[in-house]
Amino acid sequence: MATKLYVGNLSFQTTEGDLQRLFEQAGRVVSCSIIMDKFTNKSRGFGFVEMSSQEEATKAINDFNGKDFDGRALTVNEAKPREERPRGNFGGGGYGGGRDRR
Repeated sequence: MATKLYVGNLSFQTTEGDLQRLFEQAGRVVSCSIIMDKFTNKSRGFGFVEMSSQEEATKAINDFNGKDFDGRALTVNEAKPREERPRGNFGGGGYGGGRDRR
């Protein structure tokens, strides 16, 4: 069963290809993604790598957590399930202005 890893403190210049090549040293990479800012389309400095087995994930954590990569000390640990956050109520409805424009 595949195990997803959180990879933090990435250089903003690191690409998904760079990250995948690094983690392939620990085993088979199922998927690799760097999280991008939706407004600037630049890296947010973290990503996720999915390894094909728990053993390979453990090896990757041991090999790469704290390792210097592109000038930054990586943070690598098992990813936690995404928490559901309540959606904000931003009001809505209504027509703004509040006065009759006849």
